[in-house]
Amino acid sequence: MKLSLVIPAYNESEIVLETIRTVTVRLAELTEDYEVLIVDDGSTDGMGRLVRDCGDPHVRLEGYTPNRGKGCAVRTGMLAAGGDIILCTDADLAYGVDVLAVMLDRFRSGEADLVIGSRRMGSEGYKNYPPLRILMSKCFGLLSHMISGLPYDTQCGLKGYQRESAQAIFSRCTTDGFSFDFEVLMRADRLGLKVEQIPVSVINFRASKVNVVKDSARMFRDVFRIRRAVRREKP
Repeated sequence: MKLSLVIPAYNESEIVLETIRTVTVRLAELTEDYEVLIVDDGSTDGMGRLVRDCGDPHVRLEGYTPNRGKGCAVRTGMLAAGGDIILCTDADLAYGVDVLAVMLDRFRSGEADLVIGSRRMGSEGYKNYPPLRILMSKCFGLLSHMISGLPYDTQCGLKGYQRESAQAIFSRCTTDGFSFDFEVLMRADRLGLKVEQIPVSVINFRASKVNVVKDSARMFRDVFRIRRAVRREKP
């Protein structure tokens, strides 16, 4: 069983090589057959060159210019990945790498189509978040639940997919911005896919690239657009 790890990244030249070293060490402990896809979301800081020159045959670079958004980066990586199981996490490895083994075990032992992280399932989920980030996350989570009825922590950046499920979902997705996670889970529900949640907590934290006013307003508009679009389509 081949394992793919997709990491969307924008202007992450300061951390990308350490991220690659960290994830490749962990993945090599889990399986011999793996790949790491760094998806360059139109970076302007030379990150792509660092990835190309890293010298690790398990690592490959995908990407495009100009910058389009995290949703586009994740979609690009998911559709390019060759693994039977495709995991996705952020470049700062906010939830660490030990959780990758937990996700893989869920796929091996169960019937899940998706395994997703949830910061709501344990008391430590938001432990290292500043108050404003906690408020934003919980407000968007409440909005997402009210609109979709889904019980998930939609904006957690840690998710995994069976290959067929990833293809079915991301071939339909159109959202380029931060609301893409909401579309992913709306489409998974529409397709009747089985989603399992695992508790996660923030291990590594740094300043967010989200613009509180601008991006929050866009996400608010997006969730209504996404709900309308998904409900109109046939499964």
